[in-house]
Amino acid sequence: MQSTNEYGQGKSHASGESKVPGKVQEAAPRGLEEALPDKLHPTGKEPGQSTNKSHAVDPDASIVPKKLQEKLPESVERAVPNIIHDTGPKK
Repeated sequence: MQSTNEYGQGKSHASGESKVPGKVQEAAPRGLEEALPDKLHPTGKEPGQSTNKSHAVDPDASIVPKKLQEKLPESVERAVPNIIHDTGPKK
C-alpha cells in the first residue's frame, strides 16, 4: 500500500470486515470511511463501535448533545430509546 496523504487516503481505516472493496477503501478519504455505517464498514476500535460520528437518524432532532453522540459507541447510542435519540430500527 502507498503512504497516506493529509486526507488519510492511501490505506483503509476499517477495524473489522468491510463490505467496501479494498481499492475503494484505500482511495477514500478517512472522513468518508468513518461516515459509512458500521454494518458496511466498521472504523471504531471494536467493529460496530465507531465513534466520532452520530448514529442517529437525525442528529439535530436528538435530545442527546451532538458532541456526546459523536463520542459514544454505536451500541450505547442504540440502547437509548428512540423517542430520545432515534437510531432507527433496533438491531
